[in-house]
Amino acid sequence: MNMKHFPSTVGVPRLDPPPMGSVVQMAKSWQQLTYGFEGSESKEEEGKQVTDMGLKEEFEEYAEKAKALPETISNENKLILYANYKQATVGPVNTTRPGMFNIKDRAKWDAWKIAEGKSTDEAMSDYITKVKQLQEEVAASVAT
Repeated sequence: MNMKHFPSTVGVPRLDPPPMGSVVQMAKSWQQLTYGFEGSESKEEEGKQVTDMGLKEEFEEYAEKAKALPETISNENKLILYANYKQATVGPVNTTRPGMFNIKDRAKWDAWKIAEGKSTDEAMSDYITKVKQLQEEVAASVAT
């Protein structure tokens, strides 16, 4: 067999995927379409300074109510709640993306990254709305 026809892989650079997955790239596109910007720095800083105390108290109340939701709610809804809670309490993502074998934490990180463009007030409001919606769904399923 003539080895001249098989190119050597020595010295060929390895092609790695981008460090942030396609989910994050989609999130940035979503942010750009929704908010008209790619980054999230100005929105979060504005939102943190303007947080309404009544909204914060209501948010804390619904955070307690969320603990009483059944475990049977969908993973998608759990991720929405997680992302809005983290965005409201911590702000933008401040950790590195978990590895691909850590599926649960990676999904949570991706959801939080998608919510990164929201202000603190917006994340609190979205969280409260989602908990109310889930409570209504649970009440409707129990009533039937």
